[in-house]
Amino acid sequence: MALNTEINLADLTSQFRGLNLNEPETWPAAPRVLFAVLAAAVVLLLGWQFYWSAKFDELDRQRQEQESLKQAYQSKVAQVANLDALREQKKQVEQRVALLERQLPNKTEMDALLADVNHAGVARGLQFELFKPQAAVIKPYFAEIPVNLRVTGRYHEVAQFNADVAALSRIVSMQNLQLANTKDGGLSMEAVAMAYRALDPDEQAAQRKAAAAAVAAKAGGAK
Repeated sequence: MALNTEINLADLTSQFRGLNLNEPETWPAAPRVLFAVLAAAVVLLLGWQFYWSAKFDELDRQRQEQESLKQAYQSKVAQVANLDALREQKKQVEQRVALLERQLPNKTEMDALLADVNHAGVARGLQFELFKPQAAVIKPYFAEIPVNLRVTGRYHEVAQFNADVAALSRIVSMQNLQLANTKDGGLSMEAVAMAYRALDPDEQAAQRKAAAAAVAAKAGGAK
C-alpha cells in the first residue's frame, strides 16, 4: 500500500517536470487541473475584491449622506429650539419700530417741531443768523427735512442747545457741525438740523410702487 502511494506521488511529481509554459495544452492532466484551479481562484479573488470595493464605496457615500442628513437635522432642531427666542426678538424689534414711528411727526406737525428747535436756541440765549428749512427728501419709510442754521453765543450755550435738541420728543439730529470763534470771544456754529417726519398716504403709496418696480426690474435683469 505504501509502495503504491510512493509510485503515485512520484508519478504526480514527474508530471510537473519539463513543462513548457508557452504550450499549456501539452501539459499532463495534473498540472492542467492545478493551473485551472489557481486561475479560477485568482478570478474569484479579483471578483471578490471588485465587489467589496464597490460595496465600500457605496458605504462611504451612505455615511457621507448620513452625516449630511444629521447636520441638517441638528440645524432644524436648533432652529426649533431658538424659535421662541426669535419670536421674542421680532417682538422687541416691532416695539422699537413702533416707538420710533410715534416719534415721527406728520406734515402738519413739522411746523411745531421746527418752532421747538428755534425756541431751544432762543431759550439758551443764542442768536440765530440763519434758520432755513430745505425741501423734504423722501426715503422709503420716512422723509428728511434738512434745516440749515447758524447760531452764535457762548460755548456753554451752544453745547446746551445741542443737548436740548437731542432731548426733544421728536427725532432731530445735528449734522455737519462747523464751529468757529467770533471776534467778541463767543462761538459760532453752523450745522444742518436734520428733522424727520412720517410719510403721508400718497407718499407711502409712491414708495411701495417704486419698490415693486425695482423688484420687477431686478427680476427681469436676472433672466
